[in-house]
Amino acid sequence: MAGQLQLHALFPCAVATVQLTLEPLHLAQQLQTLFMLRGQCEGNPADGCAWTGDLNGVWQLHQHADFSDLAEVVTQQAWDYLAAVGFESSRVALHLQRCWPVLSDWDQVVGRHCHPNAHLSAVIYLTGRGSGEDGVLRIYDPFHANEIVPGLSVGHGGPIIENHPFNRQYWDLAPQPGLLVLFPSRLEHSVLPNYAAEELRCSISFDFILTASSQNDQAEYLAPHPSSWFELHQR
Repeated sequence: MAGQLQLHALFPCAVATVQLTLEPLHLAQQLQTLFMLRGQCEGNPADGCAWTGDLNGVWQLHQHADFSDLAEVVTQQAWDYLAAVGFESSRVALHLQRCWPVLSDWDQVVGRHCHPNAHLSAVIYLTGRGSGEDGVLRIYDPFHANEIVPGLSVGHGGPIIENHPFNRQYWDLAPQPGLLVLFPSRLEHSVLPNYAAEELRCSISFDFILTASSQNDQAEYLAPHPSSWFELHQR
């Protein structure tokens, strides 16, 4: 007689969400500022792509007076995330590398990509219905370890049940105001089309870098603290 089969979900990928409270008047000012920064642009050069500030010179939004307080809140959540996954805060330094807005009109998307030059990424939503109609964030499984036979989960009549919890290819998150999500920058992700014709989907993205702390520059797997770097110039 065999005992009952037990499945152990090992090696989880830690994606965190937290609901923040946005003050309505401050939010209105932030949205007005984003519209001003976008100007007459409708999207990125490729047709159907959302307008992203990092490709349009708006990539240090955390230094803008309207967003500095929000950046501080997100940074604290980033520290909480690192603590939750086991980092000793005294041994690392956290650096906010870049911060940029993403504005998505009807039927616009953000293509599948990752952030190879960062370590930890975050997105906070300023708008959204919570239904996903205005475009979900989709995070993809990088390993698909339970596929067993490579290629069986991509369709074409394969035997894996669609969206089975142990063989799901992606995870979707519907935006709503104040919702913050944090995830490892190496994870590939995209934004699906905004199908809410009268809604503009607005979010702010953050990229963080980890280095050794200024008191612990010899950490083997971390870059030394930038204070010890030496910039080289071509002669």
